Amino acid sequence: MNQKMTQMTPFTIAIPQEVLNDLSIRLKQTRWTDEPENAGWNYGTNPAYLRELVDHWQNNYDWRTQETYLNKFPQFKIAIDGTMVHFIYVKGKSNDGKPLILTHGWPDSFYRFHKIIPMLTDPENYGGNAAEDFDLVIPSIPGFGFSDRVPQSSDQTARLWARLMTEVLGYRTFFAAGGDMGATISKSLANQYPSQVSAIHITDVGYPNGREDWLTMSAPEQEFGSFIQQWFFTEGAFNLLQTTKPQTLGYGLNDSPVGLASWIIEKFHAWSGKPENLDDQYTKDDLITNIMIYWITETINTSIRTYAEEGKAAWTTGLQSEMRVEAPTGVALFPGEAPFPIEWANRKVNVQRFNIIEKGSHFAALTVPDLYAKELRDFFYGKF
Repeated sequence: MNQKMTQMTPFTIAIPQEVLNDLSIRLKQTRWTDEPENAGWNYGTNPAYLRELVDHWQNNYDWRTQETYLNKFPQFKIAIDGTMVHFIYVKGKSNDGKPLILTHGWPDSFYRFHKIIPMLTDPENYGGNAAEDFDLVIPSIPGFGFSDRVPQSSDQTARLWARLMTEVLGYRTFFAAGGDMGATISKSLANQYPSQVSAIHITDVGYPNGREDWLTMSAPEQEFGSFIQQWFFTEGAFNLLQTTKPQTLGYGLNDSPVGLASWIIEKFHAWSGKPENLDDQYTKDDLITNIMIYWITETINTSIRTYAEEGKAAWTTGLQSEMRVEAPTGVALFPGEAPFPIEWANRKVNVQRFNIIEKGSHFAALTVPDLYAKELRDFFYGKF
């Protein structure tokens, strides 16, 4: 039997000043490591860029300005099945918007979507059709941000999302979209609740897990498989560590803001097509605000433990997110993602739209919000 839910209550971000004072001291007292000469990004996080970022963090960045900005969006909390869930809820201007739940991934947060909120709730002011708006629900995954520090598998989170959308917010049917973990959770939603999830849109469809028979795959799929195998050798160490020994890593990341920034920023670089200059993709304020959400909530440890929970579930009970999605699915492939072919996408989901986009990154809603918002409008309003 489902546990009774509390009423959703308005939520305002208000970080105690002592947390910010402590952060300032830690930044000033950073014990910097030695650095290879002309390291660039070849050994991990670029030392020169990290020093620039930390200098900006110390001397120019203003959390209170960001806090005020974030609090302009209506935010709520509610306990569902014993887990407190934080979410943004913004209704479309037309009062007849399509309900859409957007889910972030790692190492980002609900902040991933902040730029597209007005584009999807009031599209007329951004070159779109006024009637093509959405009621947006943007939750923080359990273990992340302002939700409870309780890491869960994608299937568990999907069950919370379904109750949030139907029992709490009252939608009979809805759409789901996201990238990274958000794609996995959206797939699980579609598979667990086929009568409620009308369609999903994702930016990655899933990756080989070693159980495939590659002799039955097409040539493009086999090429993709070779790419993924090489990727795990060169870029996948974080995944193995977070799946098997997250607690070991968590102590250092929770204690050192510069260590936390280094761990996160390296992924923003690698998953953005490895730009020569990260400033071409993101403002330093955007990057730091995302890091700050982990720091002020002390959720980096529970966020990386989510990988362990997902791995445990995959090898014990199995995951609905790993099953083929039969719901209509839109797929957008941005730079920085593993270059999966449409044959592989069709193997994983019921592809109704497949679009390769030349600009953007793994975090498309942050880097090319106009293109990402258009993708969602074109798919959900063009097909349904």
